[in-house]
Amino acid sequence: MTNAPRTALILGATGGIGGETAHGLARHGWRIRALTRHDAPSTSTDNWEWIKGDSMDQASVVAAARGADAIVHAVNPPGYRNWDTLVLPMIENTIAAAKTTGARILLPGTIYNYGPDAFPVLREDSPQLATTHKGKIRVALEEKLEAAAQQGVRSLIVRFGDFFGPKPGSNWFSQALVKPNHPVTSITNPGKKGIGHAWTYLPDAAETFAQLMNREAELAAFERFHFRGHWDADGTDMIEAIRKAAGNESIPVGSLPWWIFMLLSPFNETMRELSATRPLWSTPIQLDNAKLVRFLGREPHTPLQTAVDSTLRGMGCIGVENHGNN
Repeated sequence: MTNAPRTALILGATGGIGGETAHGLARHGWRIRALTRHDAPSTSTDNWEWIKGDSMDQASVVAAARGADAIVHAVNPPGYRNWDTLVLPMIENTIAAAKTTGARILLPGTIYNYGPDAFPVLREDSPQLATTHKGKIRVALEEKLEAAAQQGVRSLIVRFGDFFGPKPGSNWFSQALVKPNHPVTSITNPGKKGIGHAWTYLPDAAETFAQLMNREAELAAFERFHFRGHWDADGTDMIEAIRKAAGNESIPVGSLPWWIFMLLSPFNETMRELSATRPLWSTPIQLDNAKLVRFLGREPHTPLQTAVDSTLRGMGCIGVENHGNN
């Protein structure tokens, strides 16, 4: 007799980490249910159940979570806007749904929670003394999950570096380094040579969540793991991998004009929040994955060049007919 497949509700299924986590769980036999404010994507070929609803509406989330074994909380306000009024209510709705159904919450964590006192190596027990507005909200979000564990709500946080992957999304790779659906003729680097940076290939992140949930019974009610990913020790490995994938090792590299973000910060919330992330590019910050490796045996890891090739191909930057900047 075989066990019935488990069901995961995905909040943020059309985003990078939400969509990839859904695919990772599906590969491991999970049924996928996705909450969307719009109709199901017309281009989707996945055998997922799409439910219309809003993660800001608690009744929608609770109803969609009925019968779910996990809730992937991968939804964020777009463009760094309205975090004050949206981020914490959304996690409260997810907690309410998990409390009702008994599902475990899966949260992709960020390094925004930490301040300079925790750099350069971040561990699960490093103090979370964020110095940015967004970081302080992320700390409060995780505190809500930790408090909810005392009420029987289980959660799993896996903390990652900056994402990249085949599907363009809201990440530095696709919004700064290169342009989706354009050939790679230049690279914009938010960091600088000599400063290390942590990158996470989205399919590896998804596989990590799936493998951890295969051993869900062994997890604590409130569990955190850190994911090392691709550590670019001097800030040039990612650039060289992009050049190699594009077949041109002489692609010019320009610096991100951070001064524009600073200039517009007083007038634009998105620019203000982006400007606040600059220290994360001027300081080498690594994630210590020792706890994850002890638990799983090894961290899921796609070689950097393979990951970058797949990413640029999926983004329409290589291997497809391109018609310029139209």
